[in-house]
Amino acid sequence: MAIRSSAAAPATALSLGLLLALPVATGPGAGLPLASAVIGGLVSPAIAEPVALTSGQSAARETYDNAVKNFVSILRQRRAQIDSRQPLPNLPGQALYLARVEMMSAYKDLTDALPSRIGRPNRFGIPPAYFDADNEPLLDEYRALFDVMEAPPASAQGSDTPFKDVVDLATAIARGRGLDAANAATAGRISLGLFFAETNGKQNAGNARSNTYKGSLQTGPSEDRNGQRKWAAIKGSIAVLDPALSRRDDREEARAGNLDHRFNHWTAVRDALMNAHADIFPQVPAIAKALPDPIDQMKLFELIQIIPTPTRAALQSGNLVGHRISDPRIMGYLRNNSIFAFGRADRARTSATFREILDAMWLFNAKFEQALAKSRGIEAGKQG
Repeated sequence: MAIRSSAAAPATALSLGLLLALPVATGPGAGLPLASAVIGGLVSPAIAEPVALTSGQSAARETYDNAVKNFVSILRQRRAQIDSRQPLPNLPGQALYLARVEMMSAYKDLTDALPSRIGRPNRFGIPPAYFDADNEPLLDEYRALFDVMEAPPASAQGSDTPFKDVVDLATAIARGRGLDAANAATAGRISLGLFFAETNGKQNAGNARSNTYKGSLQTGPSEDRNGQRKWAAIKGSIAVLDPALSRRDDREEARAGNLDHRFNHWTAVRDALMNAHADIFPQVPAIAKALPDPIDQMKLFELIQIIPTPTRAALQSGNLVGHRISDPRIMGYLRNNSIFAFGRADRARTSATFREILDAMWLFNAKFEQALAKSRGIEAGKQG
């Protein structure tokens, strides 16, 4: 979930892109008991390290061990509250998120001080210098807790074809903005990536870190209203291009009635795309030329969520990947979205090019790979 902030953005949104696209463990070992059972294993590798550590190395090891213990403590607390149906605090996911960032940051500082602590690859695709694979059960529990805390409200209106809806809407909007069929299809794939980045592909999601941003693409009320206005202006041309989609839209509008549009999957996606991305769709051909990797294309559109004004400036610069960000506020917004966020070395950066920013968005990779797989299934005529 992305924290949408920029000089041009009136509000800050906490979205699911930050929560990691982690596969959720299932079965009897999926919850915190498994995570708790391995805590000894999580800190024990420090015992095997050479005795003659410098004071800095010892301090880094201690900081990391404490960060792991703190993360486990908060996971246990939330699990106990949920299982016993206790009232949760306001923004119950925030402490979990910060503790996860603290753990990964402390591990990066530890591996900077002791490169021998870099271990085996993990199944989440996190660079091993940032994450100890022995901690995988903790991230399983982290994701499972967020799934509970961000479950849709009972009144939410889902879709039997949530992934196809995103692709169909984005493709139609792109056609309405003048793109040909091939480039409109690219816009559809990119938009499906946004759905995974914002909510891990879960429709009508709540938000455990924000009281403002909700729904399938995590919009605020004002963003949704703006998207509705923009859709009304373009719907006539969409109806000519795709009458069936227009009829589906009429049905979803009638179905939603007075419901918050953000909790009808169709209208939530439609309004969010119209609010933030429809104006960028005409640039898809140029974006695809500058960024041939489809994952990079999705990352760029996610940056329109996170830092919209600088991203638009980069698109207009004539040197997208070389455009440099140096504003401390913008660097702060990136860090708040798990980009240059882990460890002292990353957090000390004062500037970055868009190429460096895209490369630093490795927490989004698994999400976008899922989106690509789904889009291929849809293109092959399957639900996806």
